[in-house]
Amino acid sequence: MRTRPNYLAGFGSLIWLLLVGLPLYVLLLATLRTRSDYSTEGPLSLPAQWTLRNYLTDLSNGFGRDFLNTLTVTASVVALVLLVVPPLAYAIVRARGRATGWVFRLFLLGLAIPAQAVIVPMFYLISKADLYDHLIGVILPTAAFCLPVCTLVLTGAMRDISPELHEAMAVDGASPARVFRQLVLPLSKGGLSSIVVFAALQAWNGFLFPLVLTQSDSTKVITLGLYEFQTEHGVDVPRLLSAVVLSMLPILVVYLFARRALVQGLMGVGGK
Repeated sequence: MRTRPNYLAGFGSLIWLLLVGLPLYVLLLATLRTRSDYSTEGPLSLPAQWTLRNYLTDLSNGFGRDFLNTLTVTASVVALVLLVVPPLAYAIVRARGRATGWVFRLFLLGLAIPAQAVIVPMFYLISKADLYDHLIGVILPTAAFCLPVCTLVLTGAMRDISPELHEAMAVDGASPARVFRQLVLPLSKGGLSSIVVFAALQAWNGFLFPLVLTQSDSTKVITLGLYEFQTEHGVDVPRLLSAVVLSMLPILVVYLFARRALVQGLMGVGGK
């Protein structure tokens, strides 16, 4: 049976494609032209001369170092979150003690505390621990502020796992550690993907902690590098946008690999 084409849906899809594609077109086109060409011809015109000089200049002027620092911070934050949150969420879901409930409420309290409210005591604490102007001084507070949301998401994913599966493994003599490794983690892939993407985004886009807790060029991250493109002489827009493209590529790759599991985890069906 033939169905009539849905022209309205096709027209809506075309409009949506234009809304999404036009900013990307302007962004990518600007990175392939010179500053003078961009200023005189405007952002929508084709470049008079195509060039990759903006990318090469960014990488040779310290942006490559900023990129590696950000990659180090992001990988470390994700590793800490994956080390702490899964066993914590498993204990919250399976334990029946009152203390566990209070620990969970304490973590949820962290959702109500913005980083700006604790930046002064955080600066004092990091300085007293001799971690100021070190990447570890950025990694630890960033990971700490990721824990409440990640714990909430993964706890919801683990609660979706049927209790009968736990009971079946317990009858077979499986220890809690074995149940955690062989049952809970494989069935929580959606939630795990969600917290990985969330933690990676928080670390990669972090600005406040690197701004306050570091000062030297050797510990500068991408967000500070982009901030310093604005000078008293104006902004080199093509170079700035080429740096933006370079900075968004890794997190885009992470999202492309985890997008399906991320959507499932955010819908609360990560354990199914």
